[in-house]
Amino acid sequence: MSDRKPLAGVPPRPAARAALLDETVRGIGFVAAGYAVIACADAAMKWAMPQLGPAAAMIWRGLFGALAIAVLARGASLRPVNLRLIAGRSLLHCVVTVAYYVAWASALPLADTYAVASAAPLLMTLLAIPLLGEQVGWRRWLSTLAGFGGVLVMLQPGGALWRWEAGMLLCGVGLMALTRIWTRLLSRSDTPATIAFWLLLAHVPVGLLLLPLFPPPVLFPDPATMAVVALLGCANGVAHFLFARAFALAPVSALAPFEYSTLVWGLLLGLAIWGEFPAGATLAGAGIVIAAGLYNLHRERMRARDKRQALARGMPLAGGG
Repeated sequence: MSDRKPLAGVPPRPAARAALLDETVRGIGFVAAGYAVIACADAAMKWAMPQLGPAAAMIWRGLFGALAIAVLARGASLRPVNLRLIAGRSLLHCVVTVAYYVAWASALPLADTYAVASAAPLLMTLLAIPLLGEQVGWRRWLSTLAGFGGVLVMLQPGGALWRWEAGMLLCGVGLMALTRIWTRLLSRSDTPATIAFWLLLAHVPVGLLLLPLFPPPVLFPDPATMAVVALLGCANGVAHFLFARAFALAPVSALAPFEYSTLVWGLLLGLAIWGEFPAGATLAGAGIVIAAGLYNLHRERMRARDKRQALARGMPLAGGG
């Protein structure tokens, strides 16, 4: 984290403002690259799924991903401090991975999975109330309800996403939102490398346990498939390091909108590899969800600005907005 942040109520000097802006731009570059890497890794996994199956895919992803993070950590300790929360978050994220992999094994298009996943920031807004004690005002309540209306547009009866895999994935997205809230809590005690390492390593035993339920279609995948799996496992490790670097340089409010860039990558990759293109209702619903999420982000920025101004003037803080 930068040590050049200005004190509350003290305007930063021009040189300090330029340095902060430069760090923010670099952080945006890191996070944008991270989401691009994640999207490409997901596309590679979806491509390899017919030869692997969900259980074997989890095993190989966990092995190569944990190895990549261990190498990138450069000998730094990966021993967890908050062992209980890291274990719970890692296992819960394995459930999320199973939901994604089963959906891809059932031929759910890549962009459709990202459209459903766009509801995660809205779910985080709701989960932050009981778990982090955050206040949500009426504006964000209304925008969140509108966002869930967009989810209903995507999952309308008879529509392209009216299938059990989409419902399962939406449940997985809810768990993913919970793991992100837990990541905020873990960041107070453990490093990003530690969190990511144990998350990926947990995929190995969970994948082994799931082998009887999801036996691999072939005993030994072809060399091309194994090469892709090795690359995507390493890509996951690289992406987590990019995210860690980005959030160390730039504020969350500047980086959050780029989470929705995966939908663009999903559209491009799905069209290029499988000729997939989402239905109109899916795109319309995703647009509503993204608009609601961006509005919630705007309100958070406004509340943060008001808080800074109130602290600078010595005034009491207002409620949630």
